[in-house]
Amino acid sequence: MKDVAARAGVGLKTVSRVVNGEPGVTPDTEKRVHEAIEALGFRRNDSARVLRKGRTATVGLVLEDLADPFYGPLNRAVEEVARAHGALLINGSSAEDPDRERELALALCARRVDGLIVIPAGDDHRYLEPEMRAGVATVFVDRPAGRIDADVVLSDNFGGARDGVAHLIAAGHRRIGFVGDHPHIHTATERLRGYRTAMGAAGLPVAESWVSLGSTDPDRVSATAAGMLAGPGPVTAFFAGNNRVTVTLVRVLAAEARPVALVGFDDFELADLLRPGITVVAQDAAALGRVATDRLFQRLAGAHLPPVRLELPTRLVPRGSGEIPPAG
Repeated sequence: MKDVAARAGVGLKTVSRVVNGEPGVTPDTEKRVHEAIEALGFRRNDSARVLRKGRTATVGLVLEDLADPFYGPLNRAVEEVARAHGALLINGSSAEDPDRERELALALCARRVDGLIVIPAGDDHRYLEPEMRAGVATVFVDRPAGRIDADVVLSDNFGGARDGVAHLIAAGHRRIGFVGDHPHIHTATERLRGYRTAMGAAGLPVAESWVSLGSTDPDRVSATAAGMLAGPGPVTAFFAGNNRVTVTLVRVLAAEARPVALVGFDDFELADLLRPGITVVAQDAAALGRVATDRLFQRLAGAHLPPVRLELPTRLVPRGSGEIPPAG
């Protein structure tokens, strides 16, 4: 900074103001400082800045899987809000592994991020209590934290699934299969609860052979669907617990001789271009990211707020697959 100040013919304070975007510098002086910075290859020392201000202007995001289409808009929304606050986003994927989630979250804390946004893989987040007490603002998204009190932003998984299944019932279906994710995942169990509630509200029994929770691996989903479609009383419709399950079921049902209705939780690319289009319960992943990051920066600004549970609505998008009537 001394070299920049000498070359531009200004004081150290003026260089500091220009570098940090502070007011009180004339355009001509600012131009001279920037020219000196460029000529000397000056780069701000963020380590020194951290020591002075106590903040790194970085936030961490722990996702399940960045390759999942659902998390793309969420990640982008978090990044945009962080950028608007002058902060850099660092993210990583837990791969649905609680140990990896813990390792990643603590590694981000060790790098002095100001705040964390976490999509939980595990169900015990007490390991974050010391970090939160030390001032690391933390917000959970998509699933609640386990065994600690913390802000969480969710979609209405229960209500969305209930509405999607009710839509199939309204189309005349009585034997509806549910294929979802692992039972330890909050969203999977809430969507299953919505399914059972809709069936119960219509006075319809649920055979346990119509319900399957587990891996979203295509082989597992395909085998499960084949079993539900076989025998003397096959299902006439499916409710898919997430977009990965829905995509596999689209492939399975394309080979079926008889039409089978399908409603999926989560929208996905090209769902509207298939024939028939895929009826979905859509959640707003970008809104989840924006609301969670806004909450994070409220805490970073010093707001003393009790932990809240914010639940965002879903919407049913009819496109054709969920309106197919029962065959025969």
